[in-house]
Amino acid sequence: MYHLDKKEIRDITNYIFLENALAPADVIFIPGCARPEHTEEAARLYQEGYATLLIPSGRYAKAAGCFQGVAKGAERYGTDFACEADFLAEVLRQNGVPDEAVLPEREATYTLENAEKTRELLLRERGGLPRRAILCCKAHHARRAHFYYSLVFPEVEILVHPTAIDGITREGWHRTAAGRRAVLGELSRMGEQILMMEGRIEYE
Repeated sequence: MYHLDKKEIRDITNYIFLENALAPADVIFIPGCARPEHTEEAARLYQEGYATLLIPSGRYAKAAGCFQGVAKGAERYGTDFACEADFLAEVLRQNGVPDEAVLPEREATYTLENAEKTRELLLRERGGLPRRAILCCKAHHARRAHFYYSLVFPEVEILVHPTAIDGITREGWHRTAAGRRAVLGELSRMGEQILMMEGRIEYE
């Protein structure tokens, strides 16, 4: 039996789980997902006055090839959605966010595209970029989401605001098989996806 000590667990935790202090922002970025939790949190931030514009992004997961439906929350929010962004927009609406505050991005199929197509949408529809954005994401997705949005929006201050789902938290992820799969899967994907971008990233 091998042993992963506290320091190794802490190193993985600190790398994957990011969180910044909240501050008022121009926009809330919401990466695509077929679950509602991080978008419900984005709606709460809107209600508390942290931003006046929210951009849910997503067509479907590239690996799936199509939008395979709502993974959680169908009993409250419904099931008749063409893409992730439409589902997330409905989550926002049912949590008190008016339609005029929501700008859905409906083409992205993975996290880098969430960021890229959100940038394109802002430039096309709003004519410019925000100075500060809040990134509402799943807690164990925080590192990868922040990496891509920061890469695509280098001129924007991005504040990560994570939401833990299924009990996958920075304190206890390593105690369950599901938590380990989620977090170590993210650790693996970070390296794989950066390597896939060889030639598109300059190293200092």
